[in-house]
Amino acid sequence: MKKKIVILGATGTVGSKISEILLNEGHQVTLIARHTDKLEKHRALGAEIIAGDITDVQTLTNAFSNADSAFILLPDNVKAENTRAYQRMVTGTLIKAIEDSGIKHIVNMSSLGSHMHEGNGIMAGTGEQEVRLNQLDGVNVLHIRSAYFMENFLRTIGLVKNKGINGTAAAGDHAIPMVATQDVAKIAAGHLASLDFSGKSVQAVMGPRDYTYREFTTLIGKAIGQPELPYVQVPVQQIKQTFLSNGFSEDFVDNLLEMGTAIKTGFMNYQKREVSTTTPTTAEDFVNQVYLPAYNL
Repeated sequence: MKKKIVILGATGTVGSKISEILLNEGHQVTLIARHTDKLEKHRALGAEIIAGDITDVQTLTNAFSNADSAFILLPDNVKAENTRAYQRMVTGTLIKAIEDSGIKHIVNMSSLGSHMHEGNGIMAGTGEQEVRLNQLDGVNVLHIRSAYFMENFLRTIGLVKNKGINGTAAAGDHAIPMVATQDVAKIAAGHLASLDFSGKSVQAVMGPRDYTYREFTTLIGKAIGQPELPYVQVPVQQIKQTFLSNGFSEDFVDNLLEMGTAIKTGFMNYQKREVSTTTPTTAEDFVNQVYLPAYNL
């Protein structure tokens, strides 16, 4: 039976893939994004497209009112002067829209590491959002706790091309779970369509295994013909100045860097890996199927 499903962040790396899966399955899908230009391709598949901000409670309430389920998330705001205050405001807006609309099934995009509420940067906000959503009465909420997105390596393509290195603020030799967003989207879409969850629950999505940043960089190097491509842990202050010069707020940058530098503490490795949390797309698959085409653009 086809469902009415709302997707927030429909232009994002996960939301866009969820949208495509559900539309191809014939569901009645409403896509909400601040900038809808990238969504026009979905209109031909039957999507309803709404231009709206995640802080617009009335737009969200109207969209949720007749829906069977909705995919929600806590988007970054690189301009926020107080990141945690912004996150709390967004969570409050989402909760009000859920309560006012009467929607009964919510799939919430969270993250590994969201069991902690401090010391993990941006993820302290996703952890708090989980707790607040769990207080909703009569609403079934499934939190997708995703591993580190393999797609994050696409952000450093410029560094690889221009400097001949790959690097972030994170330690190069600490292995963490990494996942391709296509695997996250497939799992989220399945729950949104089947409504197979009740109460408040967590689904961890951890990728095929743990990888270090250095190991992943080596795979990238082999694929692009630079087998000796080094991974460099870039000094925090150097990265911070780069972000600030690009117009990011200092508070957002501090939260982002706290998340990256705290990875070596093990907070991303808290979740136990088992068959139900392991997904198929390997780093090798990702590099060949996603990274290499993007690198060659």
